[in-house]
Amino acid sequence: MTKELVLDALQMAIIRRCPKGSLLHHSDRGSQYCSEAYQRALKVNGIQCSMSRKGDCWDNAVMESFFATLKKELVHRQKYETRASARHSIFEYIEVFYNRERLRSSLGYQSPEMFEQAV
Repeated sequence: MTKELVLDALQMAIIRRCPKGSLLHHSDRGSQYCSEAYQRALKVNGIQCSMSRKGDCWDNAVMESFFATLKKELVHRQKYETRASARHSIFEYIEVFYNRERLRSSLGYQSPEMFEQAV
């Protein structure tokens, strides 16, 4: 994983989500997230950085749970012939199903989109 990859993902998220108000960005201590360019992009966009503590796997529990769900509900049920087909499938799962339709008990049995609209 490179700093360019995570910078591109951050910019895509900012453009797609148009965050308002304060935003907290949590990551691990990977060199791509610690890079000067990435930290500058967070600061320029008014995003507060939060990094996990060294050796503390619980700091990333929410993301680990998401990736486990993604694998269980989609990836392990598919056979991708190309990287492009995997990218398209995962994009559809996250952007269409997971964010807009899949109900989350931690959000009062609402989708993330419904929860954000109610706030």
